[in-house]
Amino acid sequence: MQLQDLTALLISLGLIQSTFKPSPQFDISALQSPVLLQSSNDNNLSNATATNACSVEPYDSPDVQLQSFPPFNPVKANVYRYRQQQSVNMGSWFVQESWMVPSLFTCANPPQISEIDIASTPQARTILERHWDTFITEDDFVYLQKIGINTIRLPVGYWSLGPSYCFGTPFEKYSEVYMGSWPRILRAINWAAKYDIGVLIDMHGAYGSQNGQPHSGVNDGQTNLFNSDVDQEKTISALTFLAQQLASVNNIVGIQILNEPQNVATLPDFYTRAINTLREVSSASKTLPLYIHDGFDLNRFTDFIAGRQDFIVVDHHSYFVFTPQDSSEPAHSHTADVTHSISSDLSTSSIKARRNIVVDEWSCALTDKSLEGEKNKQESRKKFCHAQMKVYSNETAGWSFWSEFSVDDIRTKCLIWNFVIGYKKEGCNEDQGWCFKSAIGKSLPSTFFSYPSQTGPHDLIASSAPSEDNNITSNSTDGHTQLPPLSEVIHQAAFKKNAATSQSENGEGSSHETYYPPNRAWKRSNTRRNHRHLSIHRRRKQSTQKHHPHPVKTVTPASLNTTSVADHEKRGYADGHETAIIFARYGMSRLGFKGQYIADTIKILGPNVVPPGKEESYAQAFEQGLRDAEKKIEASLDIVAGGGHL
Repeated sequence: MQLQDLTALLISLGLIQSTFKPSPQFDISALQSPVLLQSSNDNNLSNATATNACSVEPYDSPDVQLQSFPPFNPVKANVYRYRQQQSVNMGSWFVQESWMVPSLFTCANPPQISEIDIASTPQARTILERHWDTFITEDDFVYLQKIGINTIRLPVGYWSLGPSYCFGTPFEKYSEVYMGSWPRILRAINWAAKYDIGVLIDMHGAYGSQNGQPHSGVNDGQTNLFNSDVDQEKTISALTFLAQQLASVNNIVGIQILNEPQNVATLPDFYTRAINTLREVSSASKTLPLYIHDGFDLNRFTDFIAGRQDFIVVDHHSYFVFTPQDSSEPAHSHTADVTHSISSDLSTSSIKARRNIVVDEWSCALTDKSLEGEKNKQESRKKFCHAQMKVYSNETAGWSFWSEFSVDDIRTKCLIWNFVIGYKKEGCNEDQGWCFKSAIGKSLPSTFFSYPSQTGPHDLIASSAPSEDNNITSNSTDGHTQLPPLSEVIHQAAFKKNAATSQSENGEGSSHETYYPPNRAWKRSNTRRNHRHLSIHRRRKQSTQKHHPHPVKTVTPASLNTTSVADHEKRGYADGHETAIIFARYGMSRLGFKGQYIADTIKILGPNVVPPGKEESYAQAFEQGLRDAEKKIEASLDIVAGGGHL
């Protein structure tokens, strides 16, 4: 037996782990016979005999065509990409792992642990197309919007891009299996857009494998990406295709270059090559956010980001159950670690990296040993879950549960709270550690909106008149996704007093910037200056002018009066204030990637607005204006939640 065969066998038996992240164990032979995979109402696989011979029922697969996308809206794209993310992972939708969806592997070839083991069977296309069509549906996106999830992380493999990307790989013989995968990925992106949900495309499986784990599509435990120039070039080619196809899609929040790669010495060099290549794909790709996993070395890749000025985000994954130390540590100690050392580390890294950090896989799970000494296990778990959520929200630009829906007893959907599972998983029951839906309202909050007082999507719509701005309106025609005219709402409610004060001071020696109606030709411009930041700044001018027939000074607190604050600081406060309003108009979003957004804004404004050496004071004023507006939006939501009227 060759070494790689022995490695694969030991991995499949759960006796060793191929690299960083262990997977919860699942004995596929323990499933009762016959085994049924029920996605929606269809029985897919059945275990016909005790020897695991199987049959696959026919599936009349729909002809899913390539999808088109709405025209690029720079303001909307800006909000999707820079906002604070509340996200879930859609694992085991397009990248299969046997411990997550074991019944999908009953007809797979040995060792039955990864995508290639399904793809190499005669029934693979039937099995996978049924799975792609039924495992996650549009109804799931409806549900996610209702509970405040505004982003999904969508893992894909290079094979998911279609047959031509399988050539010269272990998937080449089975390339026809993936004739329909790419159109279904595009369909998923459009489903998400319909419900105001952003999509992070995550290259979970790279050519040659970035980590040797089954979730990268391989079954031999080998990590070949970093030893092969050919595999590296193919991976960059696949990423280039993603950038070509998706950089101008409004709800694409970014592309993740690799998932959990081995932290080899050459990893920063590979990232640099990939980033530089993607930046040259098109004008749209120059500003597309690109995500990199830290290889479980946050400091190393925080420094990497700090050395760049473009929109690069480091993804950090958080674990509390898989090392001997974590397994034995009491739950309350884990919670203390989260609120102290982990919070401190994330804060330090976040400052260094302009807040370009997300925790895109994390878990609410604790081992039995961690809970056994706790007086109130339920309360201890709840404190642990809430502590993570609070820290990741406060210290980073977002988080993503791994993962979402599951199939409970292979029948009932339920959300997964896990960093190593996908959007769905089989065998989810009354498990508040791993199952998100089971934990909602118990270990976890009931909703996850950016504004805590919000109780549903676009909470302020019912309390305000329809928007007059057709450019700030969702493309959906179902009525429930129309964006609220928050500038009007806020000026009618929480801003009324400040607005009156500002009106009375106007024209009395004020040095506040005055906003005038812009030339709307920018909407039709194709020049380089017509990008997201220029658009949103001009949109701010439109918003202010609309609600003030005569030019007025920006609302300013006492700490920013006209005699003691420089013009660039007043502009910073005004920009931060209006940014909060514009973001809230899109699904009640909040600015998340603050440092990057401010840095990009300063570049657009130029030295005539923000003099050299004054960038920090502009940024501080921007953040003050942002905080003040967000507090007033929250106050408005409190009024609505209390049954009041604005």
